[in-house]
Amino acid sequence: MKGSAAVEVLRVDDLDVQVRVSEHRRQVRLTVERDSTVNATVPPGTGQAELVKLIRSRRRWLYGKLAERESLSNGRPSREYVSGEGFPYLGRNHRLLVVETSPADVRLLRGRLEIRQDVLRDPSMALIAWYTRRGESWLPDRLQPWAARLDVAYGELRVRPLGYRWGSCSLHGHLNIHWATMQLPPDLIDYVLVHELAHLHVPDHSERFWRMVQRAMPDCGARRDRLRRLGPDLWLPETKITT
Repeated sequence: MKGSAAVEVLRVDDLDVQVRVSEHRRQVRLTVERDSTVNATVPPGTGQAELVKLIRSRRRWLYGKLAERESLSNGRPSREYVSGEGFPYLGRNHRLLVVETSPADVRLLRGRLEIRQDVLRDPSMALIAWYTRRGESWLPDRLQPWAARLDVAYGELRVRPLGYRWGSCSLHGHLNIHWATMQLPPDLIDYVLVHELAHLHVPDHSERFWRMVQRAMPDCGARRDRLRRLGPDLWLPETKITT
């Protein structure tokens, strides 16, 4: 494979995989992006035959992710930025209230999600910023007990857009959590946190990884199934998210 500046497209059976070499990778990382692009980020020196073998071994997972992306893109309900529209926060639906004056662009007050009228020129960004701020203040205390249970140290916690991924982690131990996670019920947010913390021990989705998740959270399978069902109903604007 070529250097990190180059992106090659590798055809594996009926899959087109965009391959990029990264000096920071120690093993191959496969992802399926929001537009159904399949990416492989590989360490230097990865051979094509080795990569093809790995991709074929992960076909079931890749096809499953592609099906999820299609379902999410086709079934996600649209929302309007008008008084009475519902937006979830921590599993509860809050009605939007457009107000003329307010000390904040967006705030939660007495169960209503207020948005100031002058920010309606770009309401999705104002709401994303609000969810992000709430995540930055709410998530750290929720994360620490799970980190202790998994006996793992983590670096910086960042709340950011991640396309259709709930979370990710870096080689340096930093955790990234999607701002849209703050729409989920707290117990499903816990599942996302445990999933990413376990990846700091085991970077792949091997049996060892799932055993670790299950030890920390015995009902992880039920939570994962609920997350898959709830995901398509959450608000995720199509034009303002990057992966």
